[in-house]
Amino acid sequence: MGHAHTHHDGHDHQAGGHGGHSHGVSADADRRWLSLALVLIGVFISVETAIAFVSGSLALLSDAVHMLTDAFSIVLALVAMRLAARPAKGTYTFGLKRVEILSAQANGLTLLLAAVWLGYEAVVRLLHPPEVTGWMVLATALTGVAVNLAATWCLSKANRASLNVEGAYQHILNDLFAFIGTAVAGVVVMTTGFARADTIATLFVVVLMVKAGCGLLRDSGRILLEAAPAGLDPDAIGDRLAAAPDVAEVHDLHIWTITSGEPALSAHVMVHPGGDCHAVRRDLDALLAETYGLTHTTLQIDHEDHAPHAAAVPAAAGTTTTPHCVNGHGPTHRREPHTH
Repeated sequence: MGHAHTHHDGHDHQAGGHGGHSHGVSADADRRWLSLALVLIGVFISVETAIAFVSGSLALLSDAVHMLTDAFSIVLALVAMRLAARPAKGTYTFGLKRVEILSAQANGLTLLLAAVWLGYEAVVRLLHPPEVTGWMVLATALTGVAVNLAATWCLSKANRASLNVEGAYQHILNDLFAFIGTAVAGVVVMTTGFARADTIATLFVVVLMVKAGCGLLRDSGRILLEAAPAGLDPDAIGDRLAAAPDVAEVHDLHIWTITSGEPALSAHVMVHPGGDCHAVRRDLDALLAETYGLTHTTLQIDHEDHAPHAAAVPAAAGTTTTPHCVNGHGPTHRREPHTH
């Protein structure tokens, strides 16, 4: 849709750049792929858990626990997709899009908690290794490789631009590597009788779980803390905006991510006296969209000679105001003076 702008006293121009772009993921297609992966994983978890107890293999049990977190991550992803698809209304002016980010953070936390428990069990068994049935470990691990390949393929067909979907994908991909390690451990136990190979494979799984969990917590934490998206430098963007024709100064520049693949920007732009505020706004919107892929923008444009230099006067009861300039919220970007 077009840019909406309102005129306030003092030539205050605001523009919301919300172009006709789509956000999020294709929910229907992704739900089908994730649901199929969930069925595959759910059936295998029940079989693998039973075999793990019969064979005495901690590696198989750790794989089953890891796959349980995979299933949990997919369930969270499906719920988050449905909630995120709800339209914005009431006090939730962005809708529930960040439920996907909360889902990714929950997935990261469950991975780390499971890794702590399995790491403890692995250390205990490393000191006192139990008897392990190698052929059962090998056969189950090879079956697990096949199931995880199928599940990984299903999730690769979904839109991994969403951190929510990517979190579930990383869960299953790491589990695939874990099953390969367990299969190797099964071969070692069968051929050499070295029972500790099963525990070493478990530690390998723990390392993968910690790596994936920390990655999900880091990426989701950046979004929840409203850090600038990776690859977008606020200082460089501010300098670029300040160098545009008729722009005198840019401040209160904020760049954040609403949800996966949906970056947003807001800024207060001061225009030289006599400059065309509407033209400046259109040019800056085009610059942000074409150069940085920022299409969800809100720019407040003011003439420089109308910017107040004293503290703002409190508004009368029952009224609202839009300040022309709020000092102390981020660096100020000014056009560099020309030298002769």
